[in-house]
Amino acid sequence: MSRLPDAHTIWEAAKRLGLDPWPVQFEQVPASVLYEFAAYLVPGRMNHWSYGKAFHAMKTRYDYGLAKLYEMVVNANPAYAFLLDTNTPLEDVFVMAHVMGHVDFFAHNQCFRSTPADMTEQVARHAERVRQYEFDHGSRRVEQLLDAALALAEHVDWPAPDASPRRAPQAAGLAPDPYRDLEPSPPPGERSGKTAEANPDVLGFLAEHAPDLEDWERDVLSMVRVEMQYFWPQIRTKIMNEGWATYWHTRIMRVLDLSDADAVDFARLHASVLQPGHLGLNPYLVGYRIFEHLNASGGPDAVWLAREVDDDVSFVRNYLTEDLVKSLDLYTWGVRQNQVEVKSTSWQVVRQQLVQELTHGGIPVLHVEDGDFHRRRELYLIHRHEGQDLDIPYAERALRHVAALWGRPVHLETRLLDAPSGQSRRVVLSYDGKANTKLML
Repeated sequence: MSRLPDAHTIWEAAKRLGLDPWPVQFEQVPASVLYEFAAYLVPGRMNHWSYGKAFHAMKTRYDYGLAKLYEMVVNANPAYAFLLDTNTPLEDVFVMAHVMGHVDFFAHNQCFRSTPADMTEQVARHAERVRQYEFDHGSRRVEQLLDAALALAEHVDWPAPDASPRRAPQAAGLAPDPYRDLEPSPPPGERSGKTAEANPDVLGFLAEHAPDLEDWERDVLSMVRVEMQYFWPQIRTKIMNEGWATYWHTRIMRVLDLSDADAVDFARLHASVLQPGHLGLNPYLVGYRIFEHLNASGGPDAVWLAREVDDDVSFVRNYLTEDLVKSLDLYTWGVRQNQVEVKSTSWQVVRQQLVQELTHGGIPVLHVEDGDFHRRRELYLIHRHEGQDLDIPYAERALRHVAALWGRPVHLETRLLDAPSGQSRRVVLSYDGKANTKLML
């Protein structure tokens, strides 16, 4: 029986192949710990009931044999990788090779260059401050604030890429305020032409300008904002990140000294990772196949360049070809008369649909239009409609959270398709603290 390679051997193999990951600290943990870390996304993060809900859902699927996490890797320098303690020795080797790809991607992709390398320490400090606020102001009040903040967490500006090739730890805090030059509100019934569209940071605007928030409440919103900015690059590069890790675990495993039996077991594991998704796109499969195709058509230099400069949107738009769409059996689908049907197998249509779904992580883009609407300090937001209607019931619930933070009526302008005419119409959703209303314009 051959002795399987250890983490140092895998690290050296990755370096010989050209990867340049940060140091990685591996630790084996039981399922209860691994799934807790996966629910919180970063160990030591501030408490909230939604993380417990996510933990329960993931752990239940694991307990019933419906899904399994082999590992979780944290983007930091040094990186932290937690391995499930019930993995077989070969599974651990496979997972460590996969992690090397992830950590190399974190270290070199341009989307991650502005994220703090010491985020594990930052979230621990955030959690300590939140615990102190719970002691000072009551856990119920802090929970309600976090309910609102986390409901709006995705609506922050993306961190701008740093020109430097490697990241150093940076202090948490709000970026310079882009809204201080908002012009005074026009007469009632009119809106200012001045917008914050270039920097749609709703949560940051609320943290800075909500009239009635106390300093500790602004601090909580700022902490949520900083943490979400850390997660945004991972949202933007899900296909690339998983594809890169899969692309490189295949190459690392090939150069390791494995027995024939271990090589066959690895092939089974690799095949399971690349199974087409039953309910959606498998990012491991799509990302891996695009990188393989790019290597075959453009050579290694094209692969390294894509790893550094692309995100999922540009990666799919630039490199998802007709041959890949056909070989991956991709298509668009819809529902008609309660039946699911294929809408198109055209590779251009498939690619455009996927690009649209990946744009801004599939999350609606909002910006602050006016913080003094009707000269009553009401908040007016605009949804940047890009062919995808808002989920109105969801948007109305979200407006309640915005109003809870703003302390005054809030409005959200969007567009909805009018079925009879086939044209889209302007719609303004409002919440005045008591009831939701909808005005068609």
